[in-house]
Amino acid sequence: MDRSDSIQAAAERRVDGAARGPGKHDADKGLDTGEPGRKWFAMAPMGKVVPLPGRDGGLPDAVLRPIRDGNAFESTVEHLANAIRVGVFAPGERLPPERELAERLGVGRATLREAIGALRQAGLVTTTRGRAGGTVVVHPGEAVPEGASGPVGRVRPTPTAEEVADVLVFRRVVEPSAAALTAGAALTGEARAWLTRSLDEAVAPKDDAARRVADARLHLAVAALAGSPLLLDAVTRVQARVSKLLAAIPVLKANIEHSDLQHAAIVEAILRGDADGARRVMEEHCDATSALLRGLIG
Repeated sequence: MDRSDSIQAAAERRVDGAARGPGKHDADKGLDTGEPGRKWFAMAPMGKVVPLPGRDGGLPDAVLRPIRDGNAFESTVEHLANAIRVGVFAPGERLPPERELAERLGVGRATLREAIGALRQAGLVTTTRGRAGGTVVVHPGEAVPEGASGPVGRVRPTPTAEEVADVLVFRRVVEPSAAALTAGAALTGEARAWLTRSLDEAVAPKDDAARRVADARLHLAVAALAGSPLLLDAVTRVQARVSKLLAAIPVLKANIEHSDLQHAAIVEAILRGDADGARRVMEEHCDATSALLRGLIG
């Protein structure tokens, strides 16, 4: 069986599994929260009830949480920049309205405006005024215009070998754990469909830039369904850093093909409730990316 046949067979199994519903790990079909597009699912490992993120795949609802430390401005910049870089908001998508976004992050509107100004200077968003205006995400990998000055034109320092190693070690701790927790959770049909859709988008992007965004969104979906906001925050941070590292190396066909197969295997393990299998394949996936980055970056 060649690669295309393998991916097609995996897709058919995913669609069949989503159509059948949650199976033995789904305690119920979700409880109505009274909010459109939001349901609850039980998290089996700890027996607790956690929300299934809603709204267009759920990532904005899952990732945009109140900032808890005293560095409101700096933390807001980091929070939004990471969300943009890992694809929580796609290029061309508008950020939520100012009032809503400030409430979600638990910061004042003046602080939010200053943070968005910093994102604008960094080339991550553009803002237009007027009735039809708003803040729109621009492609995070967009080339810096020739002659650009200020923060947009700065060259980011090359990470040291120690910094690269730290990111990769941390990733291998948090992402396999997230996959295992999600595999052991009582996922609703809605959650399973979201995971399947995220995988389909990751293995069939329109171009290399869209592939990286879809790849990160799949990893965030896996983490979001684990039911731990702290774990999701850790995966969001590590994905933002891994994205920067991957942007420094070429897109390699052999690696992409291998990654697609591993992504499919991770999702299949989660959907059949195989926590050990999901952890093992995610570890292998992290190891493959780590080997590539160590070899090409040092």
